[in-house]
Amino acid sequence: MRQTLFAALLATAVAAPAVAQGLHQYYGLAMAPDGSRTATIESSGGHNVITLRNATDGRVLRTIDPCATCGYSDLSFAPNGDLVFLARDPASKGVMLDYASGTATRTIATVPGIAQTPRVSPDGKRIALLVTLGAEKEAGATQPGVRMIGEIGEKNDEQRLAVFDVASPSSTVTPLSPAGRYVYEYDWTPDGRGFVATTALGNGDNNWWVATLDAIDAQSGAVRSIAKPATQIKHPRVSPDGRTVAYIGGLMSDYGSIGGDVFTVPLAGGTPTNITAGAKSTVTTLDWTAGGLRTVTLAGDAMQFGTLVPGKPVAPGFAKPATASAGDGRAAFSADGRSVAAVVQDYEHAPAIYAGPIAAVRQVTHDNDAAPALTRAKSVSWKNEGYDVQGWLLAPLNAPTGKAPMITMVHGGPSSASVPGYVTPNSMNGALLKAGYYVFLPNARGSFGQGEAFTAANKRDFGGGDLRDILAGIDAVERVAPIDDNRLGLGGCSYGGFMTMWANTQTNRFKGIVAGAGISNWISYYGTNGIDQWMLPFFGKSMYDDMKAYEDVSAVYRLKSAQTPTFIYVGERDIEVPPTQSVEWWHALKAKGVPVSLVIYPDAGHCVTAPAQAADVRARAIAWFDTYVKNAK
Repeated sequence: MRQTLFAALLATAVAAPAVAQGLHQYYGLAMAPDGSRTATIESSGGHNVITLRNATDGRVLRTIDPCATCGYSDLSFAPNGDLVFLARDPASKGVMLDYASGTATRTIATVPGIAQTPRVSPDGKRIALLVTLGAEKEAGATQPGVRMIGEIGEKNDEQRLAVFDVASPSSTVTPLSPAGRYVYEYDWTPDGRGFVATTALGNGDNNWWVATLDAIDAQSGAVRSIAKPATQIKHPRVSPDGRTVAYIGGLMSDYGSIGGDVFTVPLAGGTPTNITAGAKSTVTTLDWTAGGLRTVTLAGDAMQFGTLVPGKPVAPGFAKPATASAGDGRAAFSADGRSVAAVVQDYEHAPAIYAGPIAAVRQVTHDNDAAPALTRAKSVSWKNEGYDVQGWLLAPLNAPTGKAPMITMVHGGPSSASVPGYVTPNSMNGALLKAGYYVFLPNARGSFGQGEAFTAANKRDFGGGDLRDILAGIDAVERVAPIDDNRLGLGGCSYGGFMTMWANTQTNRFKGIVAGAGISNWISYYGTNGIDQWMLPFFGKSMYDDMKAYEDVSAVYRLKSAQTPTFIYVGERDIEVPPTQSVEWWHALKAKGVPVSLVIYPDAGHCVTAPAQAADVRARAIAWFDTYVKNAK
């Protein structure tokens, strides 16, 4: 229960780390078709600029900064090595589509709204772009929603495909794809005559879970169905011969949280074939290069860059217990598939650009080498009920003598994973470590990293086997680290927020809880959230057709068992998990006499990400844990 237009300007593509003051940041990485250069949006605390680097040694070759007041995003190379990108001036209401050749930068078009994902045609003469004209909000369900006033449901933002000529700047923007159809992703066909795309009719925030794989004609905009997969779909890619489409398909609980198996289907249409069925890993990025299919996978605790031949397991090249990110997925590949580049980081090492041949990737930038580690991280594995489960234990550098308190932080999703990201002081994990807590990050069943069967293992079992995996993981951690079992806390946001609320009704093991944007009543949630389609793959039926299944995992129906003090926070304009869910749980705990505090942050979206508000969340969470966990008797 997440990629939005300018997320690249705010944080890296991994799920946890926040920006540390003075840390050199690399956003939106793209790789030149010949593999010789990378492009990134870089900042060391001031204004961001686009930086072109030598992919072999990381040397800066050129910086591009045509607008001193703009933010940049969505870098993409043309076949000839020129660069296209988006620029946005906060003072304006539009987005500029810019084209940078060898020495000059010019604006191709200005979109009166928002835009994302520019891609140059195979012949280099046209640029396709996803545009939302007159947008009422930023793209994505995690962004603050439009206020619910007036007649509801009569108007939705529409993200449509538009095409521009490189040689002829345009003063107008005329979408190519038809009105009423939201386009999420696309890829040019090799002949330049059309696109493959994931699309859905109606509300774009809600209907990605029922999106179809379609072909769009580059001249007329006509839409033809290719397939209606039974899974969620991401990263559609066309084969070099133009005959086949590959995509990542799986149980994905949010648009920006990508993971699953690889499927192929004829471009002419047909039934998709799973070409990685049974794999014990999760594909998180897919590209179809001249050299074949290339992937990024999560296998247990390791991120891997690999080569995929249909019918065979992914052949991993570079592998590391780390997180990789790029502008379009977790890595960027050269046109021939021989080289790859990504921004790589782990819990102890700050972001750096890695690049090279897939089997010989190495670090090529060193701007952050002096950034100190704020933790010592350990991968922990355990078995529970026949499943192999993995998680991360972060130890504070100033760990107290003897046994120490520990906070378990449950990731969102549930189809997601806690993966390594550099721990900064202004992150929740950093704040907990600084306060002297161990931090445990479990990847229970329902998570990525162990294959699709593991990801699907919590269907119709939210808060059941996944919670038992977490409790068994705490036992495993206590066998390898000096954890005080009498001083345990629990936290999480989104699905993690649901798990914290639900756990309060299932166990008294935790002394303090912090619940962010959690679901306390799946019955009322179904009728009030803005993305109800995401639940159908997990519950099998709508709440109206199987109300008991939703009631069975609702904390409000198990209130009599809840006794753990809880701090709750949520954004006022959260459409993924409306604040009414937090109000319900606050009211229930208050009525029962359980210590509880609720803060609703004005104008905030999902999980409260604005810097000042996030800092307030951290301060309140630490104070809550200190009161009820660290000082527990």
